Amino acid sequence: MMQVCLNGARGAGDGAGVPLSPEDMADAAAAAVAAGATDVHVHPKSPCGDDTLSPRVLAATLEAIRARVSVPVGVTTGAWAEPDPVRRVERVRAWTVLPDHASVNWHEEGAEELAAVLLDRGVGVEAGVWSGTDGVSRFASSPLGPRVLRVLAEVTDPSAETAQSTARELLAGIGGAHGRPVLLHGEDGGAWAVLRLAGRLGLSTRVGLEDTLLLPSGEPASSNAQLVAAGLVQYGWARRSS
Repeated sequence: MMQVCLNGARGAGDGAGVPLSPEDMADAAAAAVAAGATDVHVHPKSPCGDDTLSPRVLAATLEAIRARVSVPVGVTTGAWAEPDPVRRVERVRAWTVLPDHASVNWHEEGAEELAAVLLDRGVGVEAGVWSGTDGVSRFASSPLGPRVLRVLAEVTDPSAETAQSTARELLAGIGGAHGRPVLLHGEDGGAWAVLRLAGRLGLSTRVGLEDTLLLPSGEPASSNAQLVAAGLVQYGWARRSS
């Protein structure tokens, strides 16, 4: 699976290519899927450009994207979008339009409670397990582990030289991941190195303006679609399908 991560916590200062409005996210998602993405991960934005769990904003974002693509669409539940764990759960309970899946960062306070609510509402959970956090041990002992959709193994090491070794350590810590599929990805300077490792290991991965603003050549990416096209080449999809 090649997931496109359209925007992340980035804002207008990160370049005109980062989609912030529901319409721009829908356009970006459609282009990325046309380029080969099979799943969408998006951060709905408030009018000020901040990540939000607002039911109204989430509904508008999902409806706009789903009008353009037929692949699964997931959202963030990151603590930066709502720092209060109790309020975060309340927000999710109030969602009127549900995503296909939502990422839950297992090192964040209230992750288990939030994941349980999502599962009870029929939303798939991507268990975000970040390198350099206690999310690895928390997820390993989680009774919800066997019920998540997949593990989102997030390598936070931004170095192209060391990100792959950090990724291998993270995967070793995750172990069997409760038997769930693993999506491996990096960020910033480590994004392409980790994506290539995912290709060699045959794991799902993702790419998009959330994870990197640069192409493998180091040139600025003009769009999520351009990153997806480059990601498929770096992953080795053509070789695998031939």
